Formats: sequence, structure tokens, C-alpha cells
Amino acid sequence: MKFPPASKQLIELLNQALEGEMQGIIQYMWQHVLWSGIPGFAVKDELRSIAMQEMGHAEVIAERFQYMGGVPPITPNPVTLGNDLSKMLALDVQLEEKTIILYRQIIQVAASEGDNVTQLLFEKILGDEEDHHNTFTTLVEVGQPSAINNLMVSLKNLSQKG
Repeated sequence: MKFPPASKQLIELLNQALEGEMQGIIQYMWQHVLWSGIPGFAVKDELRSIAMQEMGHAEVIAERFQYMGGVPPITPNPVTLGNDLSKMLALDVQLEEKTIILYRQIIQVAASEGDNVTQLLFEKILGDEEDHHNTFTTLVEVGQPSAINNLMVSLKNLSQKG
């Protein structure tokens, strides 16, 4: 018997989380590869980094999912890349918003079932997803290639200090 026993609702929510993480991995990694020009150069490393973070999320969610008796999915949600920088960023914002809503729901359901481990796991991942959302919305708001370059230089400088 697996502990804690998870409801069908929580198992389904974790399934959705895994499908979404796999979507994010593929979407962000392909965008990293496809972005070009000066704006793309300025943000492609950030996209790769976020894709790698999503891979870590998928791993820990899959481990928890399997422990709880689920069979991890092998098919991601549909991946949408966009055909220009503006569209790509808009799609990324939408994916992160959908993910944040889902993870808040998972946290609530896990808490109501007394599953503290799943609750804490998703609270941590939720913080990462909110950071990703902030990055994408900032890039959308900034919008101009020179401003994107300035933002990415600032982010790089901050990461080197920490």
C-alpha cells in the first residue's frame, strides 16, 4: 500500500501537472533553439534555463506521482511555439498562468487530504513557476530589443553575484 493514500482527484491533478511540465520543457527548449536575432540572443539562455528547471519539476512530480500509485504520462500537453518573439512570449505567459492556477489547486487539494509532502512540494514549485511568469511578463512588457538586452544583462549580473 502506498502512503499517503491519494484521491483520484489528486492523482488526476498530478497527471495534469506532469503533462504541463513536459509541455513546458519542450516548448521552452525549442524556443531557445528557434529564437534568433538580437532579441533572441538576449533571452535564449533564460529560456534554456527555465526549460531545465521545468525538467527538474517533472522529475520530482513524477517520483511523487509514482509513490502515490500513479502511472506517469508519456504525452505532454500540446506544444505551441509561436512564429515570432512576441507570440512566443505570449504563449509562455499563458502556459505559466495555467500552471500557477493548477498548482494552487493541487496545494489546496493536498492540504484538504492531509498530504503535507505533496502540499510542500507544490508550494516550492509554485514559487519557481511564479518566477518564470514574472520573467515572461517582464519581457512582454518591455518588448523592445534594446530593453530586452538591458534586462538580460541585469539578470546575468544578478545571477553572477548570487
